[in-house]
Amino acid sequence: MSDQPSEASRPPGNPKEAGAPRPPEPPTASEAAGTPAANQPDPAAARPAGAPATDAAPPSAVWDPAPAQVSGDPRQRAQAARRTGPAGSPWQYGTGTPAAKDDGVTARLRPPAPPLIRPAVLGSVLATALLSALFLGDGLGVNLLIVAVPAALAAFFAARAAGRRLRPWTATWAVGGLALLAVPALRDAGWPTFLAVVSACALGSLALHGSRSWLGVLIGSLGLFDSVVPGIIWGVRGVRARADGSRARWGAALRTTVVALVLLVVFGTLFASADAAFAELLGSLMPDASVGEGPWRIFLFALGLAGALAAAHAAAAPVRWDGITVRPGKPRGRAEWALPLIVLNLLFAAFIALQLVVLLGGYDKVKTETGLDHAEYARQGFWQLLWATLLTLLVIALALRWAPRGGTGDRTLVRAVLGPLCVLTLVVVGSALRRMDLYVDEYGLTRLRISVAAMELWLGVVLVLILAAGVFGARFLPRAIAVSAAAGVLAFGLLSPDGLIAEQNVQRFEDSRSTAIDIDYVKDLSADAVPALDRLPEPERSCALRIIQNDVLGADTPWYATSWGEARAKEILEKRPVKGDARDCYSVGREGTRDGYEPDDDGYDPY
Repeated sequence: MSDQPSEASRPPGNPKEAGAPRPPEPPTASEAAGTPAANQPDPAAARPAGAPATDAAPPSAVWDPAPAQVSGDPRQRAQAARRTGPAGSPWQYGTGTPAAKDDGVTARLRPPAPPLIRPAVLGSVLATALLSALFLGDGLGVNLLIVAVPAALAAFFAARAAGRRLRPWTATWAVGGLALLAVPALRDAGWPTFLAVVSACALGSLALHGSRSWLGVLIGSLGLFDSVVPGIIWGVRGVRARADGSRARWGAALRTTVVALVLLVVFGTLFASADAAFAELLGSLMPDASVGEGPWRIFLFALGLAGALAAAHAAAAPVRWDGITVRPGKPRGRAEWALPLIVLNLLFAAFIALQLVVLLGGYDKVKTETGLDHAEYARQGFWQLLWATLLTLLVIALALRWAPRGGTGDRTLVRAVLGPLCVLTLVVVGSALRRMDLYVDEYGLTRLRISVAAMELWLGVVLVLILAAGVFGARFLPRAIAVSAAAGVLAFGLLSPDGLIAEQNVQRFEDSRSTAIDIDYVKDLSADAVPALDRLPEPERSCALRIIQNDVLGADTPWYATSWGEARAKEILEKRPVKGDARDCYSVGREGTRDGYEPDDDGYDPY
């Protein structure tokens, strides 16, 4: 959203602090008679010879002009710039801070007070609180989207009242946050759902604050928590201000609501008792809230109320996290800066050359020297390559901080040194993913393995973005990396990691019946794994699905807290329930040790 409000929406306050023209003061009796007031110098007499007439007015008669009305005097332009910020600043919010206060951190970060809360904002906030109390107490599913929609509307109405306009990056953050909330509605697994919900909150906070710098994006993703207390205070003040002069309207609204609820309860009860199908439909649609859940529902109501007020307050008066600046590091000399990085590039090149030899058929020599088979060789190096990728990104960040900044030659040197380092690191990422692929082919896929592989793949995307920033400029790099992280979390949830784990292990079992499937592991997967595990022969199928069936068929969750993965699993297990007894599973899937390798003295390796 744009941070420049319209003239009509500027908050009231000191006109000088708001950067707006001061209305003319009423003339005194002596001024009305055409004579100067007492103790006031005559402007014409005080004006030096040759000075323009606009400089002659005393401070008591002329207020500081708005930015659009500043004259050509350089001194006035400088004063206006100090009040409103630099030209093109993303945080020009219409009302600036006085020049005498601009040096404080609070003055740079804190925006003007938001306008009085509007009825549309209050209605959306109340709807969010009610829906939170009704729907969020039974689990997570499509109910998160149901609650998020009125909260987003509250923020939208508050931003419009403050004069902010929708901008492309704001729309990107908002749409991405709502898309991430689709993961709980589709997947039953808890760990992708947790990542998606946390990422959705971060994107929502970025949509409200509009940060663009490194620190702004990092802190802005958590900045919504800073608006909780101010949002509650803002809401209470707004309700009090609007209730003082509209008691009759509030009373009418309350009476209307009570009458509507009474009619719904009476006629809904009559129709439900008259038709069993209607009673079942009504029961499935209405939330099941018992008296014993009262404290929990009250807590959810307060949580939804505080969250919606915080979002609306942040939309109306976002904290300017971009005002926090970090001083650049001291530039180093070209040789001092470039020589260590060139040595690191040579080390990367030597390692990659060895990897190419292994991939092109030189593994037999490596096996002779190390005694490791393909899977052990792959497992041994993946974690080291993952850490090498992370440390390389840290090296690049520090190198950019202390890079020489003398001119075009220095910029060319930085690109010539860091560009090859990024490319070589991308090859290291590919080698790490290849090692993980070899290890999964041998021992199967687990949650840890698919998670670290996804992390390594995202680090490769970050390196590509850094390369693009070196060519096209780094203006959008912080936001592009944040978008890539959110897109990775969304893709990770939509691909259903538990389903992929079950699919890969079932496929390995079907391709080679001599390889036992690890029942102890797959039986603890979520309902997303049911379609793949349903292909197993008996008794492996029943042993793998017994615990999941008890969880899915025994759960009495309403429609709004049931994911699509759970609903699909329930349909499969109702058509083909598990067979036999749990005692039949004691010897199934235990021909080998977990993950295909012998445990150490301290127990098996969870990797």
